[in-house]
Amino acid sequence: MMNTEKGFSGPLNAGNPNEVTILELANQIISLTDSKSKLIFKELPEDDPQRRKPDITLATEKLSWKPKVDLETGLTNTVSYFKQVLDS
Repeated sequence: MMNTEKGFSGPLNAGNPNEVTILELANQIISLTDSKSKLIFKELPEDDPQRRKPDITLATEKLSWKPKVDLETGLTNTVSYFKQVLDS
């Protein structure tokens, strides 16, 4: 963002525009880690967002930025990294 035009200070979203529910994310992590974790469902907070799909239009326009890694690849790489760290 340091190199954007003068006067632009954000904020902007640098997330992934592919919508994923927290349940889908949790199940994916459990699967990738071979975890025996059980999911616990509780009442959602009042201000919990119903949609988790970031709008990255501003990041694309101002920074020419788009995600290069999909969620599954990113999670797989993250799990592999932490397995290595914990095993050493």
